[in-house]
Amino acid sequence: MAGPSPETLRRVVDRFPTPPESDRFAAADDLLDGAYGRMADEWHPELRRLAGSYADGDVLRERVLEHVEAVPSYRLTDGAAPLPDRRAELAAAADTLDEVAAVAEWYADLRALLADDPDELTLFERALHDFGYVVAHVLFLGASSPASVVRRLRLAYRSVGVRIDDTAVEGDRECTTFTCPYRNVGAGRCGKRWVCHEKLDRVDDGYVTYLADRGIDYRRPRGCSGSEQCYSTVARGSPEQWWPKTPPAAVRDAGG
Repeated sequence: MAGPSPETLRRVVDRFPTPPESDRFAAADDLLDGAYGRMADEWHPELRRLAGSYADGDVLRERVLEHVEAVPSYRLTDGAAPLPDRRAELAAAADTLDEVAAVAEWYADLRALLADDPDELTLFERALHDFGYVVAHVLFLGASSPASVVRRLRLAYRSVGVRIDDTAVEGDRECTTFTCPYRNVGAGRCGKRWVCHEKLDRVDDGYVTYLADRGIDYRRPRGCSGSEQCYSTVARGSPEQWWPKTPPAAVRDAGG
């Protein structure tokens, strides 16, 4: 599975709710600390460029997804703790400009398009996912914190020939930078990193499934597009909220 069709991706990307040139947009964007303006001026043009490169076969779905996850955002929580003033400002921005809610709906569609759909996995990909899920029961047995999980994960990386280049702690996230010996397997026929990211990473998806059920957020390898290195992160799962991932309606439903 190489990701969505280029035509479908372009259609969704082109549906981005472009902000109007008006005082209402300026007021709403000010409430959001300029996040909407940065999306429109910087992030979305790069997304369109990546969608074109994806259509040309120059980048993988993983590169597009990495950019999508790096969207300019407006934080609504501090970790798990809600920020009432910011939640109220998001609601006010949505009342000022309809596009604020439309962006959240559009962003949800975009993320869903780029995410793995279990129903669309091939039999081989499903077997890799299930293998990873079974292995995770042994690999992460007794590991209940990000630090203990990432130690086991790095052991698994090394056991299959992956070189760990750097480790770091960023806030509550344990980060691992590494070089994968499989990044150019099948490059001549399928393209660089296609086998590594679009096939072998299904094993990591099995880890993701297992750990998510236990409150651990494992972000499998990313960031290989312009480098020989990749990185992954492990953190405690939390109800962290931010716009555009969190729609204004969710803030109102939770009491503002």
